[in-house]
Amino acid sequence: MLHWIQYIKGYVTIKVWGYSTERLLNLCGNHNILVWNIVNHGDYDTMNISVKGFFALKPLLKKTGTKASVLKRYGLPFFMSKMQRRKIFVAGFICCMICWILMSQYIWNIKFEGNYVLTEDILLDYLEEKNIRVSMRKSGLQIEKLEKSLREDYDVITWTSVQLKGTTLLVYIKENEMPNYDQSGQLTQTEGMDLIAAKAGTISYIITRSGVPQVTLGDTVEKGDVLVSGAVPVYNEDSTVRKYQYVESDADIKLRYVESVSVKRDILYEDKIYSGNQKKMLMLGINDREWNLKWGKIDYEEYDISGEKKQVRLLEHLYLPIFYGTKTIQEYDMVRQKHTVEEMNAIMQEEWDKIISTLEEKGVQIIEKNVTIKKNDTNWVLNASMQLEEPAIMLVPTKTEPIAEEQNKKKDENVPEQEATENTAE
Repeated sequence: MLHWIQYIKGYVTIKVWGYSTERLLNLCGNHNILVWNIVNHGDYDTMNISVKGFFALKPLLKKTGTKASVLKRYGLPFFMSKMQRRKIFVAGFICCMICWILMSQYIWNIKFEGNYVLTEDILLDYLEEKNIRVSMRKSGLQIEKLEKSLREDYDVITWTSVQLKGTTLLVYIKENEMPNYDQSGQLTQTEGMDLIAAKAGTISYIITRSGVPQVTLGDTVEKGDVLVSGAVPVYNEDSTVRKYQYVESDADIKLRYVESVSVKRDILYEDKIYSGNQKKMLMLGINDREWNLKWGKIDYEEYDISGEKKQVRLLEHLYLPIFYGTKTIQEYDMVRQKHTVEEMNAIMQEEWDKIISTLEEKGVQIIEKNVTIKKNDTNWVLNASMQLEEPAIMLVPTKTEPIAEEQNKKKDENVPEQEATENTAE
């Protein structure tokens, strides 16, 4: 705190030498003249003293036969005196501060954290519908209303927090991906879910945990056939269906099927040959607008433009809608070339590796495969016939309709009548 007071009032570093420097320091203490950071350099001493104290030092210097000179000046009074001679700099600084203050009243960046199911594009479109976007005024944002609407419009969101930090709008989200359970711990299920075949094939493996299986091992099914029904029947005493209890089908099922793949690649190809000629240009942007500052005409017939841009950030969360960067223009010529046999072998191997990798990512197992490559002067063709196995199933709402209560009532009413007829016959 003392340092700031000294800076506001102003102080200087002085050099003192002469007959009796120690007596001068004693007199400064008697006259309440504050000096600090006293350093002895042998023939002279240096120290800091306030501006007011320096002017009060003149009679004491004469009295002690010492001399003093100013080495450095510090503080606001000296800074202001310099600024008076730099009017253009002061005017520019004031304009920058005004621009900074005005820009800080707007939102220039939106960030989301904690979203996994909901993508940033979905959330940005949602904010756009609520008239919340980059370049809007902070005063137009109602944080509590936005938090409430996010929770109401998206069931997957269980908690949200919206904060403004600088010119950045931070939206924190917590999503609920867990199913709902009732008080007894049972999974609440309002409608049944069937497991159906996602493609045609033969059942090679099946273990059912929930639901009623509709197929057995070795059955051939078509795409869309029900494999496990989510409607579990509840029977009457006469073995008729009284009602259905709906569950979400759960089973491990694998389908085996045959699939053919063909990949064709040309031997001839066009390649970019860069000439080494290039030009640089600056890029400036404000919000969605962008300007390229280039010197001279671009006389290249074919060229690439590459570069990067950065957003102006004053503090950690204080962004401005100003972008800058550089771009490089590189000239090239398109040259038609021909792959060698080694290159074509590598290309076809790479294509086959991509096919295998794609199948593995989908959880598909290759049971058998037959791969051939046909070669000619213009292209190579890879043909593959494979027997595959995968859990090609998907959940859909069950198509089994519930049994009407009227039908059950009629069945219950018929039971006493049948018993009365049997007793009369006896």
